[in-house]
Amino acid sequence: MTIFNQNHQTIFKKSILLLALIVSFFGFSQNKKEHSKFKVIAFYTAKNDQAHISFVHEANKYFPKLAAENHFQYDSTSNWDNLNAKFLAKYQVVLFLDTRPEKKEQREAFQKYMENGGGFIGFHFSAFALNDSSYNQDWNWYHNTFLGSGEYGSNTWKPTSAVLRVENEHPVTKNLPKTFSSAPNEWYRWSNDLTKNPDIEILVAIDESSFPLGTGPKAHEIWHSGYYPVVWTNKKYKMLYVNMGHNDIDYEGGTNKTLSYTFENKTQSQLILNALLWLGNSKKK
Repeated sequence: MTIFNQNHQTIFKKSILLLALIVSFFGFSQNKKEHSKFKVIAFYTAKNDQAHISFVHEANKYFPKLAAENHFQYDSTSNWDNLNAKFLAKYQVVLFLDTRPEKKEQREAFQKYMENGGGFIGFHFSAFALNDSSYNQDWNWYHNTFLGSGEYGSNTWKPTSAVLRVENEHPVTKNLPKTFSSAPNEWYRWSNDLTKNPDIEILVAIDESSFPLGTGPKAHEIWHSGYYPVVWTNKKYKMLYVNMGHNDIDYEGGTNKTLSYTFENKTQSQLILNALLWLGNSKKK
């Protein structure tokens, strides 16, 4: 009986020690997660073009779930006056889901935020600028220096999927296949040649196998050749521009129902998650 009791006590002590180690490790893991958490703030307007409004609503449902799964915080606001130094100081990453800031003080606050090491992802229409439109090219730093794209040139129509090609290895393109099919999208062409800008690193472009891209009905809305970057970064900043962000809408049928969703594409969504983790966890430049 004495030997049995000794063995029993030994097993009991080892079990307690193992349990203590597990609890200690779990606590360390939890603290590590808390420590690594970063905050994302998305700005949006969601007032013009049902395709962009649909994308904004989709994003504001998708990103909170993604944040919970990957231990970061996601907030969103349609109040562009929040684009100020005090408000931005709480966040490591800023998203522009559809439009851009229009007021001088908002633009100045955003530029300072980026120059001081803040992170940024701009989607689709956030880069749009066209003189004699509601979004004139009247912000040279943003469109030419920061994004590098300049003015809007043209677009494909109707929104269609494209085969996209990874152009450079980068944390954003980690574990992505060399080519993949995108969600349906309206694709933009720009006035500036991004390949001639030494600050711009093109990460994803439209693959030639996509042509002809678009269905019209106008001939210029169908692309048959050319080089079209769709995801790129400016190496002087912690930033990414993503041309995706235009859901297909039933305009022709008159219902205005959403026919496709951007974040239903798993590979494309992995790219965006990679970008958020890269920006949120990287040190200030």
